[in-house]
Amino acid sequence: MFNDVLWILFAIIHFIIVLLFYKGFGKTGLFVWIGFATVCANLQVVKTVELFGLTATLGNIMYGTVFFATDVLNEKYGPREARKAVWLGFSTLLALTCAMQGALLYKPAASDIAQPALETIFGFLPRVALGSLLAFIFSQTIDVYVYSAIRRIFPSDRLLWLRNSGSTALSQLLDTFIFTAVAFIGVYSAGVWFSIFISTYLIKFAVSLISVPYAYAAKRMTPNGE
Repeated sequence: MFNDVLWILFAIIHFIIVLLFYKGFGKTGLFVWIGFATVCANLQVVKTVELFGLTATLGNIMYGTVFFATDVLNEKYGPREARKAVWLGFSTLLALTCAMQGALLYKPAASDIAQPALETIFGFLPRVALGSLLAFIFSQTIDVYVYSAIRRIFPSDRLLWLRNSGSTALSQLLDTFIFTAVAFIGVYSAGVWFSIFISTYLIKFAVSLISVPYAYAAKRMTPNGE
């Protein structure tokens, strides 16, 4: 119950923060958030928790805000800016992975206490990062394409929910399969892996539904300086 309540609060707060970034800094704020959230989600994902009776990884809310921010860019500034954001997130995660793997190569001092903790988190990161990089670039590209296609067919502002949820539902399914297959097959048993896959997708889909009212708020919002 504690995890469930905390998850709901985190979802509400995180989407509010994205809107504050957008209001305060415009599309630049969304670019910054996408880079930050991509890295943060891939650190959180190494932790598994119980949510609503399901075994799931953390990072789903944070990762959901990346799709949300990309959709806002697509809606307000067009697919070109959205694609640029996709590559920014990809490059940020790649840079983090390279930097931290390099840091782990240093021999720690006798008095060091950080190396074991860093190895626990970032030693697992290359596999997580590979899965995330592949999943991110494929799913985000699909998300931008599907969002733009739905917008051409259903351009009405009243159908913003359809563009937002429809594109995310499809792209998140692809994302979840690619990521969990690369990152977790062989790490967990088949039963646990399948549970993580299903629960992760359901939670990601729930995050996409939560994002709908925030999408309408972003649509009506005029950032400072624009």
